[in-house]
Amino acid sequence: MTLTEETIRNLPKVELHIHLDTSIRPHTVAKLGMEQGINLPDDLAAALIAPAVCDNLADYLTRVRTALEVLQTTSALERVAYELVEDMARENMVYAEIRYAPQLCIRRGLSMQQVIDAVTAGLHAGQADFGVRTGQIICCLRQDPSALSHEVAQYAITNWQPGKVVGLDLAADEAVYGGFPHRTAFRLARGVGMPRTVHAGEAAGAESVREAITLLGAQRLGHGVRLEEDPALFAPVREQYITLEMCPTSNVQTRAVSSLAEHPVDRYLKQELPVTVNTDGRTTSNTTLTQEYLKLSQQFGWELEQIRHTVLTAVASAFVSNEEKAELRQLILERWPKP
Repeated sequence: MTLTEETIRNLPKVELHIHLDTSIRPHTVAKLGMEQGINLPDDLAAALIAPAVCDNLADYLTRVRTALEVLQTTSALERVAYELVEDMARENMVYAEIRYAPQLCIRRGLSMQQVIDAVTAGLHAGQADFGVRTGQIICCLRQDPSALSHEVAQYAITNWQPGKVVGLDLAADEAVYGGFPHRTAFRLARGVGMPRTVHAGEAAGAESVREAITLLGAQRLGHGVRLEEDPALFAPVREQYITLEMCPTSNVQTRAVSSLAEHPVDRYLKQELPVTVNTDGRTTSNTTLTQEYLKLSQQFGWELEQIRHTVLTAVASAFVSNEEKAELRQLILERWPKP
């Protein structure tokens, strides 16, 4: 059967890889800029939304700069977190893990704890109003010094609780910055049992995937597109259930793949690797989770079976308790269209 956008929008969905600062409504950025007295670019859409194909990942990431200008107050952080939950509710999402780097939001005097508390307030208010459950993933950044990443990891652990911070990530451009300087931060998280995901196999090849798994103890991989460059990695990914957080539109934009037709998501799914589908950044990639699934349906012929499989994989891979996984799974199966 041919799936329509409306059919996909009505499906219960889960997202594991979405960045807060690349998922802000453009008109909210404009309003916050006006309220804060910040001069924003005249062409705000061009500043926030990446073209269909960028020069590389670094070029894609420049779109976050304008958004970060207005994310330096608790009220702004709370607002954009709340609005993101509202946007997710419009496409029937039931759970999402939203990631951000609190160290990027302290330029005007906030502490990292204040940043986390503001995001938490917005997400909790959104859940109360719209019913979408959320967790936060705190990001270390590859270009940061190891001491700062260690501090970020400590904040993540301090705030580790259900419905608040649920995991630690390493983000930014792995083609330029390796993971080795951040090993102590991830060792700290691993030592207390905090879940971990790492951006790898996007701008850099299979060697970054191996580093993420062996050095940083990644339980999930942000993107993991280039995993197939070393088929020897398939076995540990499959056996350890190291989930791939794939973001098709973003992966084309950053040139991780040459086109959607060449994206490995369908191949990986057929090879029984744990695959999930995500947006990366709703604004920067000008997409929604509904649209991501629609593109995969049109490109690879995905039907309800493939979508259901990846949604349930996301549930199984979520950084929540087994009890909450069971609840989410039951909720999705109850709402899923009957054959």
